[in-house]
Amino acid sequence: MSRHGARHQFLRGLVSGLRVVWPVLSGLVASIVGLGLIVGALEGWSAPESIYFSFISGLTIGYGDLAPKAPASRLLTILIGVCGVLLTAVVAAVAVKALPSPREDQAQRPGP
Repeated sequence: MSRHGARHQFLRGLVSGLRVVWPVLSGLVASIVGLGLIVGALEGWSAPESIYFSFISGLTIGYGDLAPKAPASRLLTILIGVCGVLLTAVVAAVAVKALPSPREDQAQRPGP
């Protein structure tokens, strides 16, 4: 299989897989945003700051420019982190599943 064919097969598999897990992904993104808005309300942050904080925390980047001080906010931030790790894991699992297997590659090659 050519590189172009493998790339096309991967992208087709990725889109197909993302369609299947879309409810899970959208639920995780909604949870990250919702929890971030709650943390922001407890900390007195604006909505854009709260959403920024939730994704920076959920994707485990953690710049540290915004940090929750209240115990309830810190607890909710842990939940944001769990949702972010799950989001990353689901996307990675779909991407790995979309990779063409070596057996498929060999089966599509013409014989000698």
